[in-house]
Amino acid sequence: MKTLLHLEASARETTNSVPAYNSISKSIAASFIETWQAINDQDKIIHRDVGVNPPAFISQDWIAAVFTPDDAKTDEQKDLLSLSDTLISELEQADIIVMSSSMYNYGMPASLKAWFDQVIRIHKTFSFDLARGDFPLEPTMSGKILVLITSSGEFGFGVGGCRERMNHLGPHVRTLSHYLGVETFHEINAEYQEFNDDRHRRSVASAHKAAKELALKLANS
Repeated sequence: MKTLLHLEASARETTNSVPAYNSISKSIAASFIETWQAINDQDKIIHRDVGVNPPAFISQDWIAAVFTPDDAKTDEQKDLLSLSDTLISELEQADIIVMSSSMYNYGMPASLKAWFDQVIRIHKTFSFDLARGDFPLEPTMSGKILVLITSSGEFGFGVGGCRERMNHLGPHVRTLSHYLGVETFHEINAEYQEFNDDRHRRSVASAHKAAKELALKLANS
């Protein structure tokens, strides 16, 4: 059995009375999850929607709590870190992370960045040792797979695309994923949303197809 962490970051939901208002990235991720469950219905799915329920931003007090030894933490500091502890526990359980996010202003939504800030934490998800020289950080987890599913209003954000330099979503997630213990990274994109033309419809259909095919491949591996 495997455990999937299904993490969603779009502010939109998928149950709107007007289908055009529904989140594209969440809908594509649903195709992945449904395909997976059709094959491995006993696997555990941990679902967290940070787009609808954003994690708190870290604060000065949060940082102080993180750097306070466990045996010296006050009850207030433990309470302040309780959400971080919960999110890290969910991550630790996951073999595969299915992360869906729309592109906001060419990067990730603030809610997703808040999630990363809560889980990438010293002594929890990475260690720090100056004996390693100029690269003192190392992840403490390993072997995870991340499937990133994105949607964007424009197009050409991939390698060699006309907007490759403007893509601060996929590359940022890929960089941070190292500290989640991710060793295999997959990305599926739906583009052209603002154009709402045949290119958009083809892109969305292709993304749904790719999500189902990847789910089949990973579920059977």
